[in-house]
Amino acid sequence: MAEKPHLNLVFIGHVDHGKSTAVGRLLADSGAIEPYLIEKYKKLAEETGKATFEFAWVMDSLKEERERGVTIDVSHKRFNTDKYYFTIIDAPGHRDFVKNMITGTSQADAAVLVVSAIEGPQAQTKEHIFLARTLGVTQVIVAINKIDATKPAYDQKRFEEVKDEVTKLLKGVGYKMEKVQIIPLSAYKGDNAVKPSTNLPWYKGPTLLQSLDQLEVPPQATNLPLRLPVQDVYTITGIGTVPVGRVECGILKPDMKVIFMPSNKIGEVKSIEMHHEQMLMAKPGDNVGFNVRGLAKNDIKRGDVAGPVDNPPMVAKTFTAQIMVLNHPSVITVGYTPVFHCHTAQVACTFIELLKKMDPKTGQVKEENPQFLKAGDAAIVKIQPTKPLVIEKAKDFPQLGRFAIRDMGQTVAAGMCIDVERREMT
Repeated sequence: MAEKPHLNLVFIGHVDHGKSTAVGRLLADSGAIEPYLIEKYKKLAEETGKATFEFAWVMDSLKEERERGVTIDVSHKRFNTDKYYFTIIDAPGHRDFVKNMITGTSQADAAVLVVSAIEGPQAQTKEHIFLARTLGVTQVIVAINKIDATKPAYDQKRFEEVKDEVTKLLKGVGYKMEKVQIIPLSAYKGDNAVKPSTNLPWYKGPTLLQSLDQLEVPPQATNLPLRLPVQDVYTITGIGTVPVGRVECGILKPDMKVIFMPSNKIGEVKSIEMHHEQMLMAKPGDNVGFNVRGLAKNDIKRGDVAGPVDNPPMVAKTFTAQIMVLNHPSVITVGYTPVFHCHTAQVACTFIELLKKMDPKTGQVKEENPQFLKAGDAAIVKIQPTKPLVIEKAKDFPQLGRFAIRDMGQTVAAGMCIDVERREMT
C-alpha cells in the first residue's frame, strides 16, 4: 500500500484551553487509541483529583505533567485520516515551556490553534499566533473549544464573538482568513471533533477531523539544493565516519560529493541508512545516517550543514533578521549577545544594529533605528555571529532561515533571516 502524504501538525494555544484534550479526543474518536486506555486514564484522573483530564493524558505522559496538569515537553503521535497521515506535535502552552513549543512549531506544516470559548484569546494565544507566523506555519485551523461550557451551553453568539476576536489577531499578523477554518468544538464531550453534533445545529461547517483533510501538503523541497544540518557524528568500526541528521531540502544520494559548512570540509557519500536500512536516496524530512569517505570524525561537528560542492550552505559574516521579542527581563540594545538556535547549531550572536521597530499587527515601521527593544516588540535587526554559522534567507531555504534566541534559560525572541552577508571561507 502506498504511503499517504504526510503532514506534521502542531496544536498551539493558551495554557488550559484544552489542546491536549483536543488531541486525545481526536486520537480516541478516530480509533488511533484503544478505548480501554481512555477508561484507564479516566479512573486514574479521578483518583488523583484531575477529573476530565483523561484525554489530555493520552499525550501528557510525563509524570510531572500529570501532577501539574500542564504540558511541558513536545510529544509526537501518529494518526491517519482518509487523505493523510499526520504526526501530531502537542506543544506546551505554558509560558515557561515556550522553547519546546518553538521546537515543535518549527517542524510543523500546519497548526490547530485551540481557544477557549469561555475566556476567548489570551496572552499566550497571541504569542503563539505570532510565533506560528514567524516560524513559517502558513496553514491554521482554529478550534473554539469548551463550547459545551458557555452560558447557555453551545451558544452561537459567544462562538461568533470569539471568532471575531481571533480573526482580528490572525489578520493582524498576515493570515488570509479565506483559508482559515474556524470550528466550534467540545474536546471533552466530543462535539464536532470527529462526528458532527446535534448540539450545534447552527454550525454547518466541517468537523475538526474533516478540516484536517482540507489542509494542503506543502511542496516538498526536493527542487532546492541539498541542505542537511548535522545532529551528531559517529565513527563506526569497519564503516568510517557517519554524520547523522535530517534532510531539510534537496536530495542526498550515494556517490555525491558534499561540503560541510562552516567546517569547510568535502567528502563523498558512500552509503545512506535510515532505521538500519540502506537507502538509495534520502528526501526532505528523512532522518538519516550517511557514511562519508575522506573525512575523519573530528573534521565535522553538530551544527555543520551538508550541501552540494557547487552550492555550499551560506556561512554568515552578518545577517539581517526580522525578530519578535517574546520575553526579556529588561531591554535589548546593541551589543547584546544571546545564543541563537538555528537548525542544529547553537551559536552566540551579537546585535550590531537595531534597524527598525515594526508594528506586529500591521507590519508597518513604527520607529527607525530604535535605541532598544523590549518584550512585545517586532523589529528588523542586524546580527553578527561570534563564530561561523550557517544561516540562509528564509525565503530561499525556509528550514534554515528560522531561529529562536535564548538567554538565561528562556526563549527571548524568535525570528527569521531576511538577508545574509556571506563570510569568505579560506
